[in-house]
Amino acid sequence: MHMDMDTFFVSVERLMDSRLNGRPILVGGTSDRGVVAACSYEARAFGVHSAMPMKLAKQLCPEAVVIRGNSHNYMKYSDMVSEIVQGSVPVFEKMSIDEFYCDLSGMDKFFGCYRFAAELRQRVIKETGLPLSFGLSVNKTVSKVATGEAKPNNQMWVEQGNERPFLAPLSIRKIPMVGDKTYQTLRNLGIQRIGTLQEMQPDLLHAALGENGLVIWKKANGEDSSPVVAYQERKSISAERTFDRDTTDLVKLKGILVAMTENLAYQLRKGGRLTSCITLKLRYSDFQTQTMQCRIPYTAADHILLPKIHELFEKLFDRRMLVRLVGVKMSHLVSGGQQMNLFDGADDRVELYNALDDIRNKFGERAVMSAAGLHAKTIGRGDNPFSGGPPMLLANRRV
Repeated sequence: MHMDMDTFFVSVERLMDSRLNGRPILVGGTSDRGVVAACSYEARAFGVHSAMPMKLAKQLCPEAVVIRGNSHNYMKYSDMVSEIVQGSVPVFEKMSIDEFYCDLSGMDKFFGCYRFAAELRQRVIKETGLPLSFGLSVNKTVSKVATGEAKPNNQMWVEQGNERPFLAPLSIRKIPMVGDKTYQTLRNLGIQRIGTLQEMQPDLLHAALGENGLVIWKKANGEDSSPVVAYQERKSISAERTFDRDTTDLVKLKGILVAMTENLAYQLRKGGRLTSCITLKLRYSDFQTQTMQCRIPYTAADHILLPKIHELFEKLFDRRMLVRLVGVKMSHLVSGGQQMNLFDGADDRVELYNALDDIRNKFGERAVMSAAGLHAKTIGRGDNPFSGGPPMLLANRRV
């Protein structure tokens, strides 16, 4: 079973404010340089879609309500759905904040898989108030396509043996892993429907698309042996900020990097993770993008990560060029707790981080920040749709 929350961000916002029901909604960066993270079906009727520049989306749908979004609320409802599903199915795989796979093998002996899936969907809708669609079949690929065909807020079962007839009339865009470039290549070959792919020799697709061509051919024929994986380690976390106007303001740039790093470090501590590699990303006004990374001992401590980010910034920043975007990434993640230096005021720092994290857990991720990050108090208004309410200022002193 593949489950997908319908227009998840929009649906959560409507739970928060019923006045948004029935209106075209855009969730994402509110500036013209922002990007649409999610949109309602009412907005899609005007040609709007996710990943579209916000400026273009507002031109296509001028009556749309634009919402910056709130990651705290989205994670809260995602966790609610995850808890319900994980406690009900034998094997559960969370693909993203609003997408899940469930292996229901063996459930047909007791309930009937389709009946079980339908009842689970109704339970999620009843307990969370969020719309949900699912597709049921013998593998991941067909189930995911079926979910897309079932939307909005519906369900579909593709019985075993009907995979090829179900897929045949659909557009090749429906196949997972067929992006814009692959789609254009296939269209140049005169292929528009999945049924055409089904009748082709796999060698032809291999010649045109390499190994991916063989994978796409198998998916077009309803073949997919990938299992539902019960647990997958997250390999990295990152944050980016696109500016309304390109800038070389050092105070602004460094303040945003401080805020990003502090927030990512909080996310690491919250998830019981440590990082050993940090990466800084700068995109200049001419769209030239540069990155630099460094390895560090495993940590989730602000006072270790922040100096490294500043060091990378000093090496990478070209003061002759305006900056369009900055980003921070923490990778090579492992599970574990922070190991403090014995002679580095360990007890005080642990108490400080615990106090800060308690405030964030209670009032939201942006509820508290260091004074150095004050200039980034509107972080999240660029391409990043996630931001909470107005932040409180914490002076640079021990709590």
